[in-house]
Amino acid sequence: MKQGVVITVFVLMFAVVCTPLAAQDSGVNYQTYMVETFDSPESSEITWNAIGSKFITEGYPILKYFDGMPNALRVMQSDSDKEYKFLGMQFKFNRQGDNWVDLYPTKSSGDNAAPYEIPLKGVVQRFDLWVWGAGYAYDLEILVRDCNGRIHTLPVGTLNYHGWRNLAVTVPTNIQQRSRYLSQLKYMSFVAFRIRTQPTENVDDFYVFFDEFKALTNTRTASYDGYELEKAQFGDADSNKEGGK
Repeated sequence: MKQGVVITVFVLMFAVVCTPLAAQDSGVNYQTYMVETFDSPESSEITWNAIGSKFITEGYPILKYFDGMPNALRVMQSDSDKEYKFLGMQFKFNRQGDNWVDLYPTKSSGDNAAPYEIPLKGVVQRFDLWVWGAGYAYDLEILVRDCNGRIHTLPVGTLNYHGWRNLAVTVPTNIQQRSRYLSQLKYMSFVAFRIRTQPTENVDDFYVFFDEFKALTNTRTASYDGYELEKAQFGDADSNKEGGK
């Protein structure tokens, strides 16, 4: 009987000791990084543009940068000399209905600025950003493109509140973010923010502000023999041409 008790205690102690060791190799390395700060529009390679649906009033949307940040962020800043900014957008529609406005990044190509989808690092678990609401029953969505090229809509929440608020949305696990084929290094990308008006809400004039768009992501990558060959380029003139001329 005593021998059985000793064996049971030993098994329990072994489980307690080994549990932290197993947790250390959980396969995740979560990090939060800034997708867009909106602080340096003059020096950033990315610019922001906006487009509205069918009944957008002529001359809108209007984009403008403003100095400052939410007070909840200001108290955490150590660099008091840095110039902080946030992005504002104003729009109106000619009639009520299922109206929407997309705020999307662009990147200069020659003399033209073309839509640019921001590549996201690792496997994203959650997005969050600071949004100033004006009490309108409008819905904010995030559009992302998975590694297979399909666009998904992530519902962030309603803007029916006053002032700055931190909004967040979890990325569903059914969205494929990383290709299982090593020769196709494709990841999920950010496409646009979409604000959609609810059918009975006023649309005569609305403005909103955005700041600090962040992502919580798992940056852990698998390590295996030959991982450096994932990015092999067969068309490179300096590549090995064994068997060829």
